[in-house]
Formats: sequence, structure tokens, C-alpha cells
Amino acid sequence: MLDEDEDADAKVQGTGSGFIWDQFGHVVTNYHVVAKLATDTSGLQRCKVFLVDAKGNSFYSEGKIIGFDPAYDLAVLKIDVDGHEIRPVVLGQSNKLHVGQSCFAIGNPYGYENTLTTGVVSGLGREIPSPNGGAIKGAIQTDADINAGNSGGPLIDSYGHVIGVNTATFTRKGSGMSSGVNFAIPIDTVLRTVPYLIVYGTPYSNRF
Repeated sequence: MLDEDEDADAKVQGTGSGFIWDQFGHVVTNYHVVAKLATDTSGLQRCKVFLVDAKGNSFYSEGKIIGFDPAYDLAVLKIDVDGHEIRPVVLGQSNKLHVGQSCFAIGNPYGYENTLTTGVVSGLGREIPSPNGGAIKGAIQTDADINAGNSGGPLIDSYGHVIGVNTATFTRKGSGMSSGVNFAIPIDTVLRTVPYLIVYGTPYSNRF
């Protein structure tokens, strides 16, 4: 769970979800979850990451942004994991998905930690808006409930493999609740993007 606030005494500005990418403490989430932190020029924004280690112990650490790509709504945080054994996710493939297969969204909707919702892959190859005004192509559509606080969390298949990053939902007008039309960034796109963010801090497309 990601909490973003201005300082220790300030109110929480926003929450979201993420998942552990590797044993070095890199956490993948949506760019829009940490956009205030990424664009902060005052130095007042902070991001606390709440997680559970491999032994089931809860702890939190401050998350530092090391790279982000608004074109794909992805960001990578780095946390201090000294003294904790953490268990990275197992990555699946999104290019072999088919409509109708089961999927599960894990996140923290409305602050309720470690919530799992179930559904199916409703559509493939969708196009959704990205935070930089462009479009993210190839998105996965699902009817698994994704509400406020789920953004950045993993979409997994029935084997427990991550197949996407939950990122967007159409909401019922005036309710803020999911309409059942939800989207995830396919893991194949994430796998092409995140290593560059970890190494260079910028997306591949910005290096040439």
C-alpha cells in the first residue's frame, strides 16, 4: 500500500497499490499514484510504502522515486529492505491471454488493505488514456472490481502470475465506484519498460 503525504504531521494526500519487483526493494506502481511526488519541487512530499515481508511481518519504508514513464502510467520506487526478506512477484505473460479466463486484482480499495477481487479477462488490445495525454495501447479489460486505491496493484492469473498493472476504471457517474469496465497495463509492456526505469530513471524512448 502506498500513502503519499506532505510530512509526518500532514494529512494523507492519496493512496494506491504496488508490488515488489525484485529483492533489491524496487516497487512498481502507476505514475498517477505518485505524480505529486514525482513533480514536487518543494521537497515536502513523502511516500510511505506499507508491505509484508516473506515471514509475514508488516513494516513500512519511505519510497523514493527512481524512474517514471507517464506514457505508460508506470513508476518505480525504491525502498529500504535491510533486515527484511522480501518476496518479489512472479511474472506471467500477457500475449497469451484469452477472453474469458479468470483473473484477480489485488490492492487497497478505499484503504482496505490486501483486498482481492475476482473476474475474467473481458477484452484485449484496448486503448486507454495515459497521464501525458497520449494513449496506452494493448490494455487488458477486466470486470474484476478496481476502485480507488487499487491503482498500481497487480492483476494476476489463476497461477498467481502477474499479467498486468491495474490502472484505470470507468466509474458510475457521481458514485466513484467501478462500473465493471476496468483496465490493466499488460505485463509484457511493463517488462519492456521497468528495467530501463530502474537503470536509467527514464523510459527507453527518451534515451534516443
